[in-house]
Amino acid sequence: MIQKLLFIGAVCCFTHYSIAQDEEETESTVDTNLVEQTFQSTRIVSGHSVECLRKGVLEFRVEHRFGDLAGSNGGVQNWFGLDNSSDIRLGFEYGITNNIMVGVGRSKGSGTPYRSLIDGFAKYRFLQQRKKGMPISLAVTGSMFYTYMKALPDIYAVAHFPKQEYRFSYSASLNIARKFGDLVSLAIMPTVVHRNYVAADDQNTLFALGGAMRWSITQRLGIMVEYYQVFQDKGMRKTNFNSLGFAVEWLTFGHNFTIYLTNSRGFGETQFITNTYENWLKGQFRIGFCIGRKFEFGQ
Repeated sequence: MIQKLLFIGAVCCFTHYSIAQDEEETESTVDTNLVEQTFQSTRIVSGHSVECLRKGVLEFRVEHRFGDLAGSNGGVQNWFGLDNSSDIRLGFEYGITNNIMVGVGRSKGSGTPYRSLIDGFAKYRFLQQRKKGMPISLAVTGSMFYTYMKALPDIYAVAHFPKQEYRFSYSASLNIARKFGDLVSLAIMPTVVHRNYVAADDQNTLFALGGAMRWSITQRLGIMVEYYQVFQDKGMRKTNFNSLGFAVEWLTFGHNFTIYLTNSRGFGETQFITNTYENWLKGQFRIGFCIGRKFEFGQ
């Protein structure tokens, strides 16, 4: 019990120190040595970027992914996937300080195996690239997911959920990013995902190594690519594929628009990292988009 209290106290002190430090930086003169906008958004395609919302900024996000563009489930009969919806997410994110942000969201779920998902996350950027000195930016993100879908009657199904804790899953990632001049940004995202309940041919805990690049065409327009390589035990998860996405992103008057192609059906690390079953080579990729609208408070 004493150890738990000491741990909670240490976390509280660390958080208080981080917030106080950011408040001091905000009140002081703007640091022109900082490298800003390594990425334009808090997300890249599916995964988080190194960016955080500024203090007092609330962002409302609407995200949508359609069905397969081509392949056996796409084509003109399904209007290249636009007749179908693989996943939809609505979310709110808020900047507590310039380097600490939190967010919550609700998604429909891709159905393989989850539906009706609630997610929450916290992100802390503890290093930021500088023009002279620090060469990279570092941020850590922790997320939790819960599905409240109706349990399936099949006792062998993952979505049978014989215990309440089996509805929970988690992820943690470290974002390492660098901006090269005004045009190119690169990021590496080592990520761990843990699910409390999985199928017999799956693993509860998985490690994935993500990588991303952004090329700025103009100050408000850029193109991005993102890929996650999942590492698993030999002979496991034979029907799974790695998540790959390409995106175009542009900014205008407080809005952030992203339109992309990806083979992943769902949002959140416990879907796009662990449950991607679509193959790009078979046309099993889809159009998706995100619209983010920012609101500033206390500025």
